[in-house]
Amino acid sequence: MSLYRLTGKPELVAPVLIGAFDGWIDAAGAATAAAGHIAGHGEAVVTFDGDLLFDYRSRRPVLDVIDGTLHELTWYELAIRRVRVDGRDILVLRGPEPDFRWRELAGDVLELALRFGVVEWVSLGAIPAAVPHTRPVPVLATSSKPGLLREDEQQGPAGLLRVPAAALSVVEMEVAGSGIPTVGFYAQVPPYVGGPNAAATIALLEHLGRHLGVAFPVGSLPDEAMAQRGRLDAAVAQDDETREYVERLEAMAGEERIPSGDELASEIERFLRGEAGGEPNPFGGR
Repeated sequence: MSLYRLTGKPELVAPVLIGAFDGWIDAAGAATAAAGHIAGHGEAVVTFDGDLLFDYRSRRPVLDVIDGTLHELTWYELAIRRVRVDGRDILVLRGPEPDFRWRELAGDVLELALRFGVVEWVSLGAIPAAVPHTRPVPVLATSSKPGLLREDEQQGPAGLLRVPAAALSVVEMEVAGSGIPTVGFYAQVPPYVGGPNAAATIALLEHLGRHLGVAFPVGSLPDEAMAQRGRLDAAVAQDDETREYVERLEAMAGEERIPSGDELASEIERFLRGEAGGEPNPFGGR
C-alpha cells in the first residue's frame, strides 16, 4: 500500500525534484519558505496520506471556531507540486517532516521520481551555525558524486558530521541509491535568530537558481530581510552580552573557512536541546 495518491498526470520534460521539510533541518523555516516560494500555487500532482505519516497529538490540525460553532479544520499537507520556471519543469515536495514511516516514504518518493522521469534531486535545508546576521548568509552544499556542483559552491562540512538524521536525508539517500544525481543546499542560520530569516531564504533561492540555470523571483523577500536585519541590529545594540557574542562571530566569519563537522555538530546539538547555542537570544526563541 503506497502512502500517496496521484492527483494529476503532468507532461514533464527532464524535471528536477526539490525537497524541503520543516523540522530541525529547517532552522528559521528558511528552507520550507524557499520551497513554498518556488511552488507557489502550482498544481498538486501528488498528495501523501497524513493519517499514516503524522502524529496529530504533536502536530495538531488547526480548528476554527466561529460564534461557538466548530467551523473548519485545516490539515497539514505533504504534497508534490509542479511548476515551470524559465521553461524548466520543477517538482516541489514540501510539508511537515513526517513522524512515521520514513523508509516507506523514501521508497514511494523514489517510485514517483522514476515515474516522472526526474533527472536530479535537490534537498533544501537550513542549519544553525556560528555565523553572524551581519554577514552574507553562508550556504553549504552536498552532492552524491563529484562534478554535480559549480566550482564556486562550498561543499562540506569538512570532516565527519554526525547528527540526528532528518526524513529529508532518508529520502535523498534512497533517491541517490537508484543512480539519480542528488545535491543539497543548506543555509547557515545564526543560532540566536528565533523568527523567520528572509536572508537565508533568498540565499537558498539564489544558489538553487544558479545551479539549475533559472531565475526565481524573490518578490518582497528583500524588503522582509532588510526589516528583519533592522530589528536584529536594534536588539543586539541593547544588550552588551549579545553584542559581544555577535562580534566574536564576526571575527570567526572573517576567517572565510568551511566549518568542520565537529563545529557544526556542536551548534546543532545545542539547537536541538533548545539552548540557542548557549548564548543570549535577542528574540527569546530558537
